[in-house]
Parts: sequence; structure tokens; C-alpha cells
Amino acid sequence: MKHISIIIVNYNQKKLTDDCLLSLTKLVHKQFAFSVFVVDNASIEPYHLPTKLSTKQFFLLRSDANLGFTGGNNLGIHTAIEQFDSEYVLLLNNDTIQDPHFLEQLFEFAEARPHMGIVSAKIYFAQGKEYHNQSYTQKDRGNVLWYAGGSVDWDHLVAHHRGVDELDRLQFAHQELCDFATGCCALIRREVLEKAGFLDRRYFLYLEDVDLSMRARLFGYQIGYCDAAKVWHINASSSGGSGSQFHVYYLLRNRLFFFFKYGGWRIKARVFKILFQRLSNGSRLEQKATWHFLIGQDGKQLII
Repeated sequence: MKHISIIIVNYNQKKLTDDCLLSLTKLVHKQFAFSVFVVDNASIEPYHLPTKLSTKQFFLLRSDANLGFTGGNNLGIHTAIEQFDSEYVLLLNNDTIQDPHFLEQLFEFAEARPHMGIVSAKIYFAQGKEYHNQSYTQKDRGNVLWYAGGSVDWDHLVAHHRGVDELDRLQFAHQELCDFATGCCALIRREVLEKAGFLDRRYFLYLEDVDLSMRARLFGYQIGYCDAAKVWHINASSSGGSGSQFHVYYLLRNRLFFFFKYGGWRIKARVFKILFQRLSNGSRLEQKATWHFLIGQDGKQLII
């Protein structure tokens, strides 16, 4: 029986992580075995696993430093593969609740398509957590898409979620391919990690999943979207979420880094156009992010 290691990073979000783990105890898994590794990323109050969880299936790893989304997941991946020799690794956000069959659906999808290196589920906003909550009726809430595949727009130098803010009417049911899998819920073949490498620590957080997907594609793998697998995302970012200082800084710096790294000369020219715009007219934080990109100051940074 094949084995899947689920990696969850916790940073000062005990209640969310507890709820996520308890949701995982309901998983249907007749075709595979699974283990869960929670990486406590230097939380102020050290995290403890709920006592009702099996210590043979749920494991806690502690880091004395905040390693970010990249480093926290990499620590979990290294430990899980070493301990269980897992054929698959699942990256899963701690602020998610899952359909009991979601991992079974992802597993079956991947097993039937050996060319798929990374596969993501269909992810909804958790009920009441939609960006535009008042725009939806009560019966629609919980059925609003957060992710239905990832697309990279090379013309405008952005990576975005397909279907975001749309009601799910199965409009993406037959679209199995996409440009990138989201780190919110991504089933990754171990062989992809062995060939393409783990998450790039230089990102710290934001766009690291787009980068891993790009490296997987360069090794000949496809990135998949499984419409049948369902997850709900509370969208409670430990970094402060959209519009926060962390979001503004890391998204801009990493955006410049990603597109300069993988783009041709036309893309690089667009990167420099954005760079000069932000240095000339951007906020103090945007100027700092741009300057750090220029001098190669990557990874975790003091942004205040």
C-alpha cells in the first residue's frame, strides 16, 4: 500500500490547526496509508497536538525559528520521507477543512495520470469567509471558488487563481491541466521533489508554489487540477493576509524574482519596467522590496 505524508505548518494558530487535524481523522483512505506531520514554526506558545490524535499517525516537529512556508514545509517533507519513504507528499494549509474523500480523489487522479507531477484540489472559501461576503446569498456561501487551477499571465507578470470569486457550477470540471498548483493543497509525487528539488527557501512565502510547479514542468511533468476533490479555505493567513505589510513586501519581491528567473528577454524588460516604477513612485515598502530584489536579499527579511 502506498503512503502519503501530509505536511501542515502552524504559526500561532492553534485553534485552526486543531480543527484541521480533527477534520483529517475523518479521511477515507482504503487505497493508501497516510501520516500527518505538523511543523510548529516557532509559535509564541508552543503547539501541542490534540490528545485524542493517534501518536502513531500524527507527529509534531518543532522549529526554534520561523522558517516561513518554504522552510517549514521542507522540514516536514525531509522528515516524512526519511521516516516513511512516502510515495507522495501533500502540502496542506492549517486553515482548511476537507471533504472526507478529498485525498482519495487526489490519489486516484494522480495514480491514473503518471505524467501529473503535482495535483491540487478544488478549493472553496469557507462559508462566510468570501472576499465579497455580502454579494452571495446564504445558500451560495461555501460554494464560492477560491482556486480552480492556477494560471500564469506572462504578459502582465502575475500568477492568479482560476475561478476565484465565482460560484461553482462545475464550469472547470473538465479542465485537468493548469500552470501551477497551490501550496494550500498540493499532492506532490516524491520523484518530482527528487528531480526538481524542494520549495525554494529564497521565497520564504508567496509564489514558492508557482516556482515549484515551474520546475516540475521543466522536468516534463504536468500540473493537475482535480475538480472532484473538495477543500474549504478559511483564508486566515498567519502573515496578515492580503494588503498586509508581509503581503505587499514578499509578493512584490518574489514576483520580480520569479519572472526574472524564468522569463525571456521581453519578460525581463517588463520586470525592469515595474522595478523602475516602484523605485520611483512606490510606497516605502515597495521600494524596499524592489531594492532587495536588485541586491539579491532573499529569504526572510525584517520589513518594518
